[in-house]
Amino acid sequence: MAHDSLYAAPPTAEAEPGAGRLASLRGLFGSWDAVIVAALVVAVLVASLTVENFASGRNAQFLLLDLMPLALIALPMTLIVITGEIDLSVASMVGLCSTLMGQLWLSSGLSLELICVLVVLLGAVLGAVNGLFVTGFGLPSLAVTIGTLALYRGLSFVVLGDQAVADFPADWTAAAVRNIPGTSIPVVVVPLLLLAVIFGVVLHATAAGRALYAMGNNDQAATFTGVSVARTKFWLFVVSGAVCGLVGIFWTLRYASARGDNATGLELTVVTAVLLGGVSIFGGRGALLGVLAGVLLLGVLRNALQLADVDANALTIVTGSLLIASVVLPNAVADIRARLHRRRQRHPVAS
Repeated sequence: MAHDSLYAAPPTAEAEPGAGRLASLRGLFGSWDAVIVAALVVAVLVASLTVENFASGRNAQFLLLDLMPLALIALPMTLIVITGEIDLSVASMVGLCSTLMGQLWLSSGLSLELICVLVVLLGAVLGAVNGLFVTGFGLPSLAVTIGTLALYRGLSFVVLGDQAVADFPADWTAAAVRNIPGTSIPVVVVPLLLLAVIFGVVLHATAAGRALYAMGNNDQAATFTGVSVARTKFWLFVVSGAVCGLVGIFWTLRYASARGDNATGLELTVVTAVLLGGVSIFGGRGALLGVLAGVLLLGVLRNALQLADVDANALTIVTGSLLIASVVLPNAVADIRARLHRRRQRHPVAS
């Protein structure tokens, strides 16, 4: 289906190979991805020159650790939003998985390895509940996940109440923040990169990924081409829940604390990063490279402002402003590009 966007369409079979490669290069460097990457580079340079301790290895470690939950959840969220859906319950799933981990460690006598497996399974079940309501009952994902946002957060406090569980093994909590030897890069970045590669290959280099874009553009048209829309969306919500289970484990071990309010408000930051990365809120458009750049840009801005002793309320204002800008700007630029393209078609330049 034709779709105006900031991303270059793949060359047709009739196009000359050289022309196709040239068009792809123009699309890459004229895309929203390139804009976000450039903004990230500028933000890092400015913060390094103007904010004390921003460029230190210690701060780089904390920045990457802070971004881990955001980046992990953004991976499945990207795929969900590309299909035209959304999951606003991610932070509450993280919180519920964290409290279950704490409760099981406190009272079950199970090994921590088995508890981690059970927590990831719980996350998958929570995601399956979202998927069932969205695909099985045909309800809007926005409404469903707002409801489960409240439900799962409430259950988090039912599991642990106001108490916190903090007596996790020291070797586990140390492993969550350990660096790669000789660097300031946390070890947990390695599995994040592996997952990013897997999600990127699925989205951009497989028929399943092309089906996700087709669903975001037109569900009915995708169904006519043989895509199982309901089943695909259901499993995306399951994957989102499982990833939230992983994030719940990391969050608990990093802060050595399982609490009912863990990750509160994280869903707003995740959605902001995904949309800032160029994924259309209406579905059918976006790329994982832009999303990862959006995650880094958002993290760099918040980290630099915190180091500059900017008030926490101002950080919330920045996040909200970026969320609005991420919705308005890509669509405005895409509209301008489409208008210019139509004008060139109506008034071709004589060769």
